[in-house]
Amino acid sequence: MCGITGLWTRPPFNAEAMRAQVKAMSDEVAHRGPDDAGAWLDERAGIALGHRRLAIIDLSPAGHQPMFSADGRWAIVFNGEIYNFLDLRAELTNAGYAFCGASDTEVILAAFSVWGVERALARLSGMFAFAVWDRETRRLYLARDRVGKKPLYVFRGDGVLLFGSELKALCAHPVFPRKIESRAIALFLRYSYIPAPLTIYRDTFKLMPGQFAVVAEDAYGGPGALNQQTYWDAFTVAHEGAADLIVEDERAVLARVENWLCRAVRERMISDVPLGALLSGGIDSSLVTALMQAQSARPVKTFTIGFQEAGFNEAEYARAVAKHLGTDHTELYVTPRETLAVIPALPDIYDEPFADSSQVPTWAVSKLARTQVTVALSGDGGDELFGGYHRYSWARQLWRAAGWAPMPVRHRLAQMITRVPQETWDRTLQTLAPVLPPGLRVRLAGDKAHKAARILDSASADALYRRLVSGWEDIDGVLLPEFADVDHADGLVDLQSRMRLSDLSDRMMLADLKTYLPEDILVKVDRASMAVSLEMRAPLLDHRLLELVWRLPLRYKVRGGTTKWLLRQMLDQYVPRALIARPKTGFGLPIGEWMRGSLREWAEDLLSESRLRQVGFLNPPVVRRYWDEHLTGKRNWQYRLWTLLMLQAWQVRWRAS
Repeated sequence: MCGITGLWTRPPFNAEAMRAQVKAMSDEVAHRGPDDAGAWLDERAGIALGHRRLAIIDLSPAGHQPMFSADGRWAIVFNGEIYNFLDLRAELTNAGYAFCGASDTEVILAAFSVWGVERALARLSGMFAFAVWDRETRRLYLARDRVGKKPLYVFRGDGVLLFGSELKALCAHPVFPRKIESRAIALFLRYSYIPAPLTIYRDTFKLMPGQFAVVAEDAYGGPGALNQQTYWDAFTVAHEGAADLIVEDERAVLARVENWLCRAVRERMISDVPLGALLSGGIDSSLVTALMQAQSARPVKTFTIGFQEAGFNEAEYARAVAKHLGTDHTELYVTPRETLAVIPALPDIYDEPFADSSQVPTWAVSKLARTQVTVALSGDGGDELFGGYHRYSWARQLWRAAGWAPMPVRHRLAQMITRVPQETWDRTLQTLAPVLPPGLRVRLAGDKAHKAARILDSASADALYRRLVSGWEDIDGVLLPEFADVDHADGLVDLQSRMRLSDLSDRMMLADLKTYLPEDILVKVDRASMAVSLEMRAPLLDHRLLELVWRLPLRYKVRGGTTKWLLRQMLDQYVPRALIARPKTGFGLPIGEWMRGSLREWAEDLLSESRLRQVGFLNPPVVRRYWDEHLTGKRNWQYRLWTLLMLQAWQVRWRAS
């Protein structure tokens, strides 16, 4: 796992300035690779490549980057891991390629030399982002892995191209303008992240998952047009899978999926440095840990964090699973004081506004794991692939039950639900919890009740999904006119219009796989883990497993109200059901309570009228009303306020124009 940077500019070239620039860019992502640094300049072409290395495979100098192919044609900077590199290495050796070291990066270069970039991409299984310069054809190739686990940002200006693993690397270059993309502000308030390919900066984009770009030299000797191509697409995989469903019996299906998952876990346990697992005690992380332990000769190191606040603490469940599996377990309870210490650093860690509050515990557990290991496996992807979010089932059930009703009737019912404050719903359900069935004992019942109201008040099944994943819908009130008066349409609307999946649950899972997973979950994990120089691997997101799972009928994912049905059957072989059978908690924070307590001073400063006017995005009277209602306990606006706080904190840190 590493950090990559680079630039390409038109002549005349100043070699000394270019070296200094690419070094400055790479220094900004030093946390991604504290073990080694390298830079290389092609003075004839005006291109410079920079690299920061976190040594995982082949710790020797043979793994240094930028790295060059044996014939000197290809120069690469690479971030990530290729999990099938040993198989590819054997095949390339048989084809006559002579290797100097033992790194997966050298295998990539060999694949380019023997098969070419496009054919090689189709053979790589892993998480990656890379830039490779073809010195023969004077072309630059940029590529990103299929699911989007590793990031790559690109800026196009007048005669210059910049790229890097994080936006802060681009900000370090003197020509980068840091002008705000106004459309991104409205979309950020809606989703709590900025959807790709947009970024917070104008003329800067995220390369999409499963894409590569080719940049040829233009007539002036600099970077020409950027030609983006798709080599793998989850949208296509889902539709082709739905048209070719597996018809085997359940036992055969279970065996097939388990075999692929075991292989994915085994490949991700290849490491020349200490390795462990993040264990929450939930289904996904418990299954990954169980499969690791089953294939390990010694106790697997596992890590979890806990909170003193009831309803947010899963440490006791993780401890029970760890004890049953026999892992070497470490846990840490996080206090509000410790959390407050990292919150001011979030704009530095995430570079652009990002407001999934679980970013904080993700950073905390990554920091804990890094005290003992350099690589950790996680259960990310299980919810999106196997129907783990409750909205997949209850949204479909509620829509089937009420979607037929006339819109005015549903609108009136929704109003009746939302007139009851979320806090009242929470208190009522908490009082009734002892007599309710386990499926109805949910945390944040008021939030879920109001989400149910959004379903009832939706014009269509697809519209309800967009409402469910939206934080702020009434953005015209909270944003100033120059940011609110924009076209709010985004890629999700186009994506939904092209879906051919008949079941609403399938459509929601596909939408999450294309948007929420890469733009929220994977961004959160990548930045939080790399901030502490920890490599995170996600076996459930192996693309070959993903292709198999989309050929499974929906009943293997959601059955009779039970989410992740197939994963539960698999986990039963390793962990007693009693240790797992509980309502889904999620990796959240008691952020609403903390805003009224230990975080109040920090939040009050960012949401003060003077600060709001200074930053200039938000409507001060509206924001102050939300803040006052939250402080007095009249309403729980924790998620909306967290989004505003992250926007304000980002602007204060980066001072973009």
